[in-house]
Amino acid sequence: MANTTTSKIELKVELDENRVPEKLHWTAQDGGVTNQEAKAMILAVWDAKTKEAMRIDLWTKDMPVDEMKVFFHQTLVAMSDTFKRATQDEKMSATMKDFCDYFAEKLELKGK
Repeated sequence: MANTTTSKIELKVELDENRVPEKLHWTAQDGGVTNQEAKAMILAVWDAKTKEAMRIDLWTKDMPVDEMKVFFHQTLVAMSDTFKRATQDEKMSATMKDFCDYFAEKLELKGK
């Protein structure tokens, strides 16, 4: 039997009295991250049983809208890269990148 290891990623969400996120922190010891603050997060996991993506989208109430737009753009670009690595589908990856460029243009994100 092969040796296996376990890696843990922790997310901590501090909520206000209305259960709105005030602070987000994450830890990934194997990645050298300890209790790092974040203003927003998008977590997606694949449920193989139901064949559905399950996700958690959180952002703190002080996350600026202009930064949220940049966060979304960077996330879309990263998803394009991940899609290409996972599927080797260069044509669709290029199409996704084209959309990312369009997204950035419409939101006037170039140079930010």
